[in-house]
Amino acid sequence: MSERKVALVTGAAGGIGQAVVLRLLSDGFTVAAMDIDEKGLAAVMQRAGSHKSALSLWPCDQTDEKQTRDAVAKIEARLGPVEGLVNTIGWVGTTRFADEDSNYWRKVIAINLESVLYVTHAVLKGMVERKAGKMVHFASDAGRVGTSGEVVYSATKGGIIAFAKSLAREHARHNINVNCVSPGPTDTPLLQQEIKDDPELIKRMVRLIPFRRVAQPEDQASVVSFLLSKDADYITGQTISCSGGLVMI
Repeated sequence: MSERKVALVTGAAGGIGQAVVLRLLSDGFTVAAMDIDEKGLAAVMQRAGSHKSALSLWPCDQTDEKQTRDAVAKIEARLGPVEGLVNTIGWVGTTRFADEDSNYWRKVIAINLESVLYVTHAVLKGMVERKAGKMVHFASDAGRVGTSGEVVYSATKGGIIAFAKSLAREHARHNINVNCVSPGPTDTPLLQQEIKDDPELIKRMVRLIPFRRVAQPEDQASVVSFLLSKDADYITGQTISCSGGLVMI
């Protein structure tokens, strides 16, 4: 087992997920990268460069409870206890609630909320026993102020925020820190696809952001790096908006 601290990153094949993996590797973590997208996981391994030996890939359908729990058990058996959990997993389509059906709702809820419950529950017991651990869940300001076209997604992200706050209260006595990051518009493949569908989207976004630019994935990863660091030992139950000032709460 590695002497480096172990971090588990879910949604690791996504734009933000990959940036988080690379940042934590550079911070000295051994990283287990989990995602259903095997091609995306292979891409992050290629980007890991000299840190490849500290990175392992774990293809997993995180909406499947048994598969997720089994993967966590294998990760801890191979790498050692997970000391930092980062849930970047998330997905949404941009549609109007009145036009959606329950199949879409179930998919959004399964990916954005249920998957986080499964992996967090699987990791939590060990953290409690060791009386140490840090968790960072990716929420969204949509869960605090709402977003048109993302009604059910907003509900799930509001749920993640409430989940993290409640978990932080339950387990502060076990020296476990639980916080959220709420990313603003971020330059990921998902955003690039949205821009292809609506070329004026980026201009509208930038006009609303005080810093007049969308975030880079590395901006979000830097917040995660801080929250998993010793400098954040006295911070728990918080939601940090990394949105360039788009949302100020």
